[in-house]
Amino acid sequence: MQQVHVEKAKLTNAELVEVDEGVLADGAVRLAIESFSVTANNVTYAVVGDGFGYWNFFPAPEGKGIVPMWGHAKVVESNHPEFALGERVYGYLPMASHLDVLPGKVSKGGFVDMAEHRQPMSPIYNQYSRLAADPEHDPAREGERMIFGPLFKTGFLIEYFMRSEDWFGAGQVILTSASSKTAMGLASVAKRRSPQVKRIGLTSAGNVQFVKDSGLYDEVLAYDAVGDIAGERSVTVDFAGNAKLLGQLHHHLGDNLKYSCLVGATHIEERGAGLGAGRDLPGPTPTLFFAPDHAVALFKEQGPEKAGAMVAESWHGFLEDAGGSIEIERHSGLEAARSVFVEMLGGKIDPAKGIVIEPSIEP
Repeated sequence: MQQVHVEKAKLTNAELVEVDEGVLADGAVRLAIESFSVTANNVTYAVVGDGFGYWNFFPAPEGKGIVPMWGHAKVVESNHPEFALGERVYGYLPMASHLDVLPGKVSKGGFVDMAEHRQPMSPIYNQYSRLAADPEHDPAREGERMIFGPLFKTGFLIEYFMRSEDWFGAGQVILTSASSKTAMGLASVAKRRSPQVKRIGLTSAGNVQFVKDSGLYDEVLAYDAVGDIAGERSVTVDFAGNAKLLGQLHHHLGDNLKYSCLVGATHIEERGAGLGAGRDLPGPTPTLFFAPDHAVALFKEQGPEKAGAMVAESWHGFLEDAGGSIEIERHSGLEAARSVFVEMLGGKIDPAKGIVIEPSIEP
């Protein structure tokens, strides 16, 4: 099988390698990966990989890592009585051609990979949906689900958290990397569930029109116009991980900044201080938002059925708001995945395109 190995110390060093897939273990299922999306979310997984355990899901040689993806796969070999060849699933996958899973807690709708090395990590990432009985699955929208689904859910959880805290008394929320899919998800949910809070999007000059055209924001500004933001009680949600920009926001808003939320790192060249700085900034200390913990809290507070219904309602609203905002671009082969990932590390992300990779499927 094939895998893309990334050098942890220098993420742009990524190579496509052949790996012996070995004998399938008792009770295990071998999945051939059909498709996955490559987004800024995957860049974040790599940037904070060691700190949050993202490298631990799919083991690689010392000093190397395999970047996690969200996508679809089918069963090509099975040593488990409940899984037949050809069954399709959706979930967390490696940038690779195949994945062996050890299904447990099997139900009609899904299962959990019980592989020992995955148990210390958040259970959110170990759950797989069986598409034949998955109410979220729409064969015509598989591309949108891979591209937007995980990012949208992070945006949903941020809005749920902020609303549960009454937005920390703020009347406006400022989103950096406003063209990113997670920011768009948050903006859509806030537009529908917290319309009293003004949504301000910050983006690069070249993306201003795209962000305005989305209709998700009340105001859209280029990064060099931070000084034009009204000095009102605010919260910031930083998806960029750009230390300089974060500092400008803190200094401009001062005591009017009530909460500083760090989410991702789309500006990788500035990632170091952007994800770890904050002690010397005026205002609140920037706090990293870890979506899996908030997802667990949501389902505990609301119960699985109600929480699932809340997410589904907002997901359908998001598809109405932004589902048509991107053109899905499909590429064949893992070399394309490697190339696209390296391009994204360099900040070459076209917000109007959603990238789907289709590895060659062979047992």
